[in-house]
Amino acid sequence: MAVRINTAECTGCGLCVDSCPFPGAVEIVADKAVLTDQCTGCGACEAACPVSAIEVERKSEKEPADTSSGIWVYAEVQRGKLATVALELLGKGRELADELGQGLAAVLIGSEVAGLADALFEHGADVVYLAEGEVFSQYRTEPYAQVMADLVKQENPSIVLIGATPNGRDLGPRVAARLETGLTADCTGLAIDAESGLLQQTRPAFGGNIMATIICPNRRPQMATVRPHVMPCPVAQPGRRGELVRVDHDVREADVQTKVRELAGQVRQFVDLEGAEVIVAGGRGLGKPEGFEILAELARELGGVVGASRATVDAEWIGKEHQVGQTGKTVAPKLYIACGISGAIQHLAGMSNSDVIVAINKDPEAPIFKVATYGIVGNVHEVVPQLLAQLRRRRGAAN
Repeated sequence: MAVRINTAECTGCGLCVDSCPFPGAVEIVADKAVLTDQCTGCGACEAACPVSAIEVERKSEKEPADTSSGIWVYAEVQRGKLATVALELLGKGRELADELGQGLAAVLIGSEVAGLADALFEHGADVVYLAEGEVFSQYRTEPYAQVMADLVKQENPSIVLIGATPNGRDLGPRVAARLETGLTADCTGLAIDAESGLLQQTRPAFGGNIMATIICPNRRPQMATVRPHVMPCPVAQPGRRGELVRVDHDVREADVQTKVRELAGQVRQFVDLEGAEVIVAGGRGLGKPEGFEILAELARELGGVVGASRATVDAEWIGKEHQVGQTGKTVAPKLYIACGISGAIQHLAGMSNSDVIVAINKDPEAPIFKVATYGIVGNVHEVVPQLLAQLRRRRGAAN
């Protein structure tokens, strides 16, 4: 889009400056609005102008392709197993496909992974596109992006969903660039607009202070990466079957520039926040780094792991691998105990889907209590030792 300002009509009121989401993109010079190099052409100023002195010229786009082959989910494989987010996306994809009256397909890429197709059918896929070969034995950008993009060009799906895992965040934009379409990253919500039939893709924006809903009206497919654990995993339907389509591809090892020589061991301790059923998380209310020691005791007693807020990670009280929230991990354990965490929206975005949330905070007005299943108003250093004592007493009685 191109933005034009009719200086003859402009009154220099400054409303366009106030409405612009990009600081410095519009300035008032000699009582007239002037665009700077910071302008992105978003058009927010057009609606704000009270004298219609701002005009946005919208370039005509090509019509979306006729995409009748439905909704696709990239079925990521991790250590020989399907990533949980792939199954979660099949559940949501099934819902969207039924609403649109389209089919649901999964794209399975790997070496000797055909046996995973049954689980994809049982979790909602009508079709599984299978691309196998030794060249796909380890995830690498080039071969995976090539086969995925070629397949999309051939079949023309309307929507492609990819899990926002480290590999998915690499694959999604590479494929979107090859297809010259848009991609919304790190979505936490998906829906179909009843009027237009477009995919509404919701994600946190502006540091998590707002939730933005994004659409892609002029390009196909509509693509999104979706955070793990923000959508429920569908119940498997044992015995459900579909069509397995083996994909012919011309991806050769000799053409791939990146080579995997060896897989290094874990450099630091692995913290499986996303797979944990119990998380005991700490925030600045702990007062000092040593506060995490008692949380670790509670986590061990409950068979869980330790989580943390961004503030404690930024303060270097604990490693980033423990961080929960918008810039950390999105989790959905059966039990989440928030200790000394106030409940900033960025943190809530990462844990609000937990089955049971127990909040411990000395501030009764802390936002965390609004999402908590159970709330305890008190000092973490007094409450947690009492919880530990009760758990140990019950365990001793049981033995």
